[in-house]
Amino acid sequence: MGLPEQPVTLTAEQVAELNKLLSTMRHDINGDLALIVAAAELIKLNPDITTRMLATLLEQPSKIRDKADKFSHAFEKALGITKG
Repeated sequence: MGLPEQPVTLTAEQVAELNKLLSTMRHDINGDLALIVAAAELIKLNPDITTRMLATLLEQPSKIRDKADKFSHAFEKALGITKG
């Protein structure tokens, strides 16, 4: 990973934007995790819906990964971090 060789300065606007992205990511991931918990609880109460709820359960990890990747990309771009 290529880190900047000089100190990085962010404007107040850049910090605000990163904070907004972080807040959105946390909110969205908490929602995805709530869906996992809800699906598991529904399966526990009614095992007959397992097949239907499995789709919901299996969708959440990739959603969470995509949201984390989106924030990571913005964070790395703002700090001048390159891959490789």
